[in-house]
Amino acid sequence: MFYDWAGDGHTLVSFKQLANWGECTTGWVNFEVANFGNYTQFQENPCLYFTIGKQKASTLSLTVLVIIEMFNALNALSEDTSLLKIGIFGNIWLLIAICFSVALHCMILYIPFFGTIFGTVPLTKNDWILVMIFSFPVIILDEVMKFISRLRNKRKLSQAKKVM
Repeated sequence: MFYDWAGDGHTLVSFKQLANWGECTTGWVNFEVANFGNYTQFQENPCLYFTIGKQKASTLSLTVLVIIEMFNALNALSEDTSLLKIGIFGNIWLLIAICFSVALHCMILYIPFFGTIFGTVPLTKNDWILVMIFSFPVIILDEVMKFISRLRNKRKLSQAKKVM
């Protein structure tokens, strides 16, 4: 749905079709799913995509969660100081750990043995763009929360000075 630039060859589905995916075999016209991975049975029955072919969506979801957590680790460098002020190199060991974690995640995406174990499929460049679009707002939200925290702390400090 709304992801036609992925270049994967799937027919786009409407929200109604997606919400009622169980009706795929009875009433969908011109619904086609491109083969990916080892799934050749989609040519015969494209509706199987909603049961056994969910690996792409699961992989995207897992990757978004991994990247969000890596961004949250960067956000945790300070409780109320902006990441722009600290910089991502504020804790080099954290940066190394993040790189190592993302490398391990890429290992389960791009090495077929691990892809079979974890039920993942390789992501394309456009998939990674989508992952970043859904993951990056956590940085923005945390920066807004830190800004509000700094304002509150500044106000409390000025009120405490008035009392003295």
